[in-house]
Amino acid sequence: MGAWIAVAVGGAIGSVGRFWLAGAMAALTGPRFPWGTLLINIVGSFVIGLVAGITLPPARVGMSPDLRIFLMTGICGGFTTFSAFSLQTLELIQGGDVVAALGYAIGSVALCVIATYAAWALGQP
Repeated sequence: MGAWIAVAVGGAIGSVGRFWLAGAMAALTGPRFPWGTLLINIVGSFVIGLVAGITLPPARVGMSPDLRIFLMTGICGGFTTFSAFSLQTLELIQGGDVVAALGYAIGSVALCVIATYAAWALGQP
């Protein structure tokens, strides 16, 4: 049950952080380009990569599984799911499957944009 609480609390923190940072960036840069989302995705990808890099095998730093879940799944997941996508793509590359990594990256972006457009179109009058 500790993992569930870790994910829930981390997710709440990440979501509030995303909401705040996106709003702050929009106030700074205006609405023409999603700078807030871009920054959020970059920061989330950096954080999940850092935590994975220092705690997952070969681990350089010991960390409890609940703390790792709190940081990676909770905070990064609540902040942005793009961080998980980035880590999974990196793992494919590190595993020597560059073609799969490229396919996953291109396919994910393309399919998610298509899904977003399709859902948006369904909601139009």
